[in-house]
Amino acid sequence: MAQPRQPSGIVGQPILVIGVAGGTASGKTTVVQAILDRVGRERIAHIQHDSYYRDLSHLPLEERRKFNFDHPNSLDTELLVQHLRHLRQGYAIEIPTYDFSTYCRLPATRTAVPRPVVILDGILILAEPSLRELIDVKIYVDTDPDLRLIRRMTRDVQERGRTVESVINQYLSTVRPMHLEFVEPSKRYADVIIPQGGQNVAALELVIARILSLLDQAETATSDDR
Repeated sequence: MAQPRQPSGIVGQPILVIGVAGGTASGKTTVVQAILDRVGRERIAHIQHDSYYRDLSHLPLEERRKFNFDHPNSLDTELLVQHLRHLRQGYAIEIPTYDFSTYCRLPATRTAVPRPVVILDGILILAEPSLRELIDVKIYVDTDPDLRLIRRMTRDVQERGRTVESVINQYLSTVRPMHLEFVEPSKRYADVIIPQGGQNVAALELVIARILSLLDQAETATSDDR
């Protein structure tokens, strides 16, 4: 594995890690985008747990399609934990790129450099104790199951080359059972629960105000220490 890059100028400064969890297609992306827009993209490193799916290129395509992508073991969380620690130490990281049409990790990576804020989103991030320990503000986006199913079907057909039948089969065989076993119970670890997903403007305003307040406190403390 390649060594992380040398520390950047943010080394020694506190980094606020925000976790955005919730069921599949619950509106996590909408919440993340609102935070990025309001807090400032130049102040944020955005990481998606989905980028860390394990590479299945060693399996035949039919076997890849049967893989349970909604179980925690399908994700290389160990690498993600290592990357979060590197960011906090002031090192840049190389985020994997995953091809959801072939279920394989691509050679290309995306560089993320340390920023005052790290946003991590994914359905299972609050179900992983090792990740929870690194997250300062834990957000759970809560949306009705029927809406989540419709959104997931639309996304997977349009963006990931799936058929409606395959989406439904996967939802019934793995997505729903894994949600009930791992995702839904992880809600109890959240600091903030946002009902109605990204459509809850009032909740989003409160969350963003809290993030800005914590960020300002950290920047003020760093400035006073100089």
